[in-house]
Amino acid sequence: MRALRLVNEWPVRTVAAAVVAPDGGVSTTGPTEHSFRLASITKMLSSWAILVACEEGTLQLDLQVGQDGCTLRHLLSHAGGYAFDGSTPIARPGIRRIYSNTGIEMAAAALALAAEMPFEQYLREAVLSPLGMTATVLVGSPAHGARSTVGDLLLFVNELLHPLLLSMETAVQFRTVQFPGLAGLVPGVGRYDDCPWGLGAEVRGDKQPHWTGTHNSRDTFGHFGGAGTLLWVEPGAHISCLALTDRPFNDWAPEALQLWPALSDAVLAEVAS
Repeated sequence: MRALRLVNEWPVRTVAAAVVAPDGGVSTTGPTEHSFRLASITKMLSSWAILVACEEGTLQLDLQVGQDGCTLRHLLSHAGGYAFDGSTPIARPGIRRIYSNTGIEMAAAALALAAEMPFEQYLREAVLSPLGMTATVLVGSPAHGARSTVGDLLLFVNELLHPLLLSMETAVQFRTVQFPGLAGLVPGVGRYDDCPWGLGAEVRGDKQPHWTGTHNSRDTFGHFGGAGTLLWVEPGAHISCLALTDRPFNDWAPEALQLWPALSDAVLAEVAS
C-alpha cells in the first residue's frame, strides 16, 4: 500500500505499520516482528480481558469498584472520577471524562481479586494465548505496560473486527459510547465538550483536532499511546490502521498530530480508490 510509505518520513528511529483492508488483505511496512512499547494501547488489551471475565461471570460491568457510585463500567470509560494517576477521587462518577490510568488499574485489580490470579496471567490465558499473540507481554501497569509487535497486534485487530473471544453484543459495547455527552480531555491532543469513550477504546465522535484522520468516521475507535503508537478501526468499513514507533509521543507531538492524520487520510483514500 502506497500510503504506508508516509511513515518513512516520520522523525523516528524505528517504525512498523500495517493496514487491514475491507477484504481482509494486510499491507505492512517496517520490522513487523520488532517489539515496541505499546503505552496506552495496552488499555484495549486489558479491557478486552476484563470483558471476557464479565462474559464468564467473574465480574459484572455494574459492579461497584472504588468510590461510592463508581462501577467497572465507569472505570473502563474514564468516567470514574479519578485523576490521570492517583487513587483519590477528584470528581463524582459520571460527571466528566477524566482520562485515568488509575481507573484502568483499579478495574484490572478487581479482576485479579475476583479471578484469584494475577491480572497478567488472566490477560495471557484469556486473550493473548487464544489469539496466538506470543510476542505480547504485560510488564507492570495494565494501563500502559504492554510490549508487542505489529504482527501480534494484527491478530488483535482481527479479533476486534471478527470477535471470537467475546460475543458480538459485548464486542459492540466495547466501541459504543458509555455515558454520552461527557466533556473531557484527550491528553496531548485536546479538550472537548463531548469526549466519547467506549469500554477501553476511544471513540472518535466529532473531536477536532484529533489524532485520527479528518476523513475517519465518528464511529472510528482505537487508541494512541505515549510511546508514539496508534491503532484505529473503522467498524462499518472494516478498515484498520496501526503504527508503532520507538519515539515517545511528547518528543514529537506537534509533528505527530500532523503526520498521523495524514497517514490515516491517505489510507482511507487509497482503500476507497
